[in-house]
Amino acid sequence: MTERNDTPPSWDERTQLTTFLDYARATARAKCEGLSAEDARRSPLPGSPLMTACGLISHLRWVEHWWLEVVFLGQELVGPLADATDDDPDPEMRTAVDVPLEQLLAEYEEQAERFRQLIADHDLDAKAERPIRDGRHVDLRWILLHLIEETARHNGHLDIVRELLDGRTGS
Repeated sequence: MTERNDTPPSWDERTQLTTFLDYARATARAKCEGLSAEDARRSPLPGSPLMTACGLISHLRWVEHWWLEVVFLGQELVGPLADATDDDPDPEMRTAVDVPLEQLLAEYEEQAERFRQLIADHDLDAKAERPIRDGRHVDLRWILLHLIEETARHNGHLDIVRELLDGRTGS
């Protein structure tokens, strides 16, 4: 079972923020434990065909890439998000059903490990290289808070998907 802890080892702001982000990430992984390969690719919501466990994990991975590498560091967008169009705004969710859940989870964790170091190496007040939609350059603190919110929101989606797929609740 995925180990989770939302109590930070110290009470400084950075540790609190990174602890909650890691807790939310671990919760996403926990919600996928024991899910069959078939169910991980299946959407139980007729009106949301991309809402699969694979799609949600892929989305969380690529959202972190977007915010930390593309917006904060100013790097080039790579991966499925680079293929997004008005007709296909979520290619990371659509293409995820072709990738085993275990691989998606491993890639998410590998990326999270790299990002832990990136976050540790930058001041929370450091401004993003690229602006957000309204033209402002957010700081790393805002990005961390946004990722906590985004991950927690999608954990709710994973809750619903999992319960509809096999009845499992909690985690």
